[in-house]
Amino acid sequence: MKHYIAYLRVSTDKQGEQGHGISAQRQAIKSYLGAHGGELLEEYVEVESGKKNDRPALQKAISRCKMSRATLIIAKLDRLSRNLAFIANLMDAGIDFIACDNPYANKLTIHILAAIAEHEREMISRRTREALAAAKAKGVKLGGHRGAILTEEIQLQGLEERRARAREYAANVYPTIRELLDAGHSLNGTAQALNSRRILTARGCMWTAKSVSRILQAADDR
Repeated sequence: MKHYIAYLRVSTDKQGEQGHGISAQRQAIKSYLGAHGGELLEEYVEVESGKKNDRPALQKAISRCKMSRATLIIAKLDRLSRNLAFIANLMDAGIDFIACDNPYANKLTIHILAAIAEHEREMISRRTREALAAAKAKGVKLGGHRGAILTEEIQLQGLEERRARAREYAANVYPTIRELLDAGHSLNGTAQALNSRRILTARGCMWTAKSVSRILQAADDR
């Protein structure tokens, strides 16, 4: 029987509200295995925040695939096709993978997606340089902590973006935490349950009672 390791991903851009949350991904993988056979050995969940490129849960999933000679299974390839960090990790790992929404995708597909992602990254970089040049032409001083001064508007915009990402992250993980607490788990027990499910914090760390408490506080503040 073929063995699989599931990699689930939810970011803080409200994807759960669009039907691409963890539950939807689990169902897609379950349906695929039900139709094609195979045993799911374990799943790893990545809860991303902002534009972080590190993927600790993905690295663990890849390592487990190598140790178990298993195939990495994901729900939707199109959600990750523009994620250069994911594609690079998959290419470097050299493991077999399957995408439930595109089961005929192969390593050649990944190379093509990598080329597209690299092109899009270059286009974004070019637009960023052009925007900075335009700002500089208008007299905006750039350079962060090197002595240059950002305008108050830019500073406030960055602060608000960070706060928005924090709120969205808390909203994504809160339903799972609430479910565990309602089942009778303490804060510490909830943290242990999250860790056992391979759900990491936004910083890719293990959960503690304090980090669970922060999510609850963020939910209360909404």
